[in-house]
Amino acid sequence: MPEDPLQIIKNADPELFELIGNGRAAAFEEGGIPLKYKFLIAMALDAAEGAADGVRVLAMQALSQGATKEEVMEAVRIACYICGIGSIYTASNGLKDVL
Repeated sequence: MPEDPLQIIKNADPELFELIGNGRAAAFEEGGIPLKYKFLIAMALDAAEGAADGVRVLAMQALSQGATKEEVMEAVRIACYICGIGSIYTASNGLKDVL
């Protein structure tokens, strides 16, 4: 299993690491938007920001919550429409071993 990319933060500043974890927990708690859609939104944002590893992890989480391949690709289409073709290249890299 790969090392947690935030391990250095956890070691250097445990309080900051806890705050980050609290923010993530608040963003992804069950609520009005089903969890699979929250993961798809986050995945599209990571595609737009150039974070291929985030695309991969979030797509896998969305799929584990019941999202379909078609829903993943629709989220990628939205990212491309709003943020441009760069998000397609990022998504392609992130989704290599997922879809």
